[in-house]
Amino acid sequence: MKFPTLLTLGLAASVHGQNEMDRLMRLKTDQRNSMRAQGVFNRYDNARLGAVAPVPCVNGKSGPYSCDKVDMLSFLSHSQLGSSTKEGNDIWGWTSPDGREFGAVGQTDGTAFVEIDKTGALKYVGRLPTQTVPSIWRDMKVVNGYVYIGSEAANHGLQVFDMRKLLSVRGAPRTFNIKNDLTAWYRGFGSSHNIVAHEEKNMVYAVGTNRSSSCKGGLFMLDVSNPANPTSPGCVSEDGYIHDAQCVVYNGPDTQYLGKEICFNYNEDTLTIVDVTNKQSPRQLSRTPYVGSAYTHQGWLTSDSDMSFLLLDDELDEQDGTGVAANGRTTTYIFNITTLASPVNTGYYQSPVKSIDHNQYTKDGLSYQSNYNSGLRIVDVRSVEADPTGKGFKQVGFFDVHPEDDADGGKVEFSGSWSVYPYFKSGYILLNSIERGVFALKYTG
Repeated sequence: MKFPTLLTLGLAASVHGQNEMDRLMRLKTDQRNSMRAQGVFNRYDNARLGAVAPVPCVNGKSGPYSCDKVDMLSFLSHSQLGSSTKEGNDIWGWTSPDGREFGAVGQTDGTAFVEIDKTGALKYVGRLPTQTVPSIWRDMKVVNGYVYIGSEAANHGLQVFDMRKLLSVRGAPRTFNIKNDLTAWYRGFGSSHNIVAHEEKNMVYAVGTNRSSSCKGGLFMLDVSNPANPTSPGCVSEDGYIHDAQCVVYNGPDTQYLGKEICFNYNEDTLTIVDVTNKQSPRQLSRTPYVGSAYTHQGWLTSDSDMSFLLLDDELDEQDGTGVAANGRTTTYIFNITTLASPVNTGYYQSPVKSIDHNQYTKDGLSYQSNYNSGLRIVDVRSVEADPTGKGFKQVGFFDVHPEDDADGGKVEFSGSWSVYPYFKSGYILLNSIERGVFALKYTG
């Protein structure tokens, strides 16, 4: 009897991952085209919807939006943010040395920049158009004041833009030039799906680049110590395509890796952990599948100081009805990573409503989840060490930016919110809606 080799198994997993990613992108594109045909992106093009005065959450409502312990402070539509396609995607934030807070708001045709003032009001400052053509997928992260922007748009490469340019904008919003106003345009890869930043190490990792390249869509490493001249010291390709990742200087209980640069990679059907300290010779520590896997999408450590557990979201389990997600309720998988070589899926958390999960980030024991149709969901995960099954997890606040399905208890669709940024010192939260615009929110719990 012949047994499959590791190489054969790896190739099979890669083919399966590509098929699932192709299907996922096709599902999103089909729904997006249907929304366009219905004129969805023109419904929120009215000036009265923009820059609204604060609307507190009272008796479960903030204007038309269902909520709990989350106030809406301001809103700007994608049209008001200069987008002609009026469709949103990713979002990230930056705080200037003097404490001003800015957001980079992803759109299909570029990146808009907003400032949040001391009251939580949003001001449109300017925009940077796409480097080539529009795309549903655009992603950005900030390292030392420079925003690094990638996209699934063909030949887009990586835009490097100095956000300090926003500090001198006065009066009307400024449209920045994709040639003259960029610090750099890195063209070592064409398209990418996500951008991962490790500010402590001056590193950016582009993931989801071309599968047929030598990097296989894995961690495409970029040293951005000199933002004007990013250089690539290596690549992580052993487990193939990576959809998203979080990279840290490890400070967890697995003492042999203390001080090492560790990346937690979300690899389509596994959690894959890699030591990238040596950029020329990265070392894969583990590759962990889990029951219910459909498309491993993204995740985050529950604590930067402890690093014993992480949360993982799967973008197709609710859609496909796999495992515990068969009920359509947003499912978050919990992993014990106290031993990096052998993570264990210890449990899960399910939202009270139906929705697909997309991106989540943790801060001070709370997971801020951007869950498509159900919007922002804030989950208290501080009980994870005492009970890693997730039974102690509790939703403590939410803001639903897609009221159209509220009466149905939510729907498993690719509309609503794309991503969230919860890290401003002020406590203001930015949430980017696909069809509406950017919301400035405040958790009051």
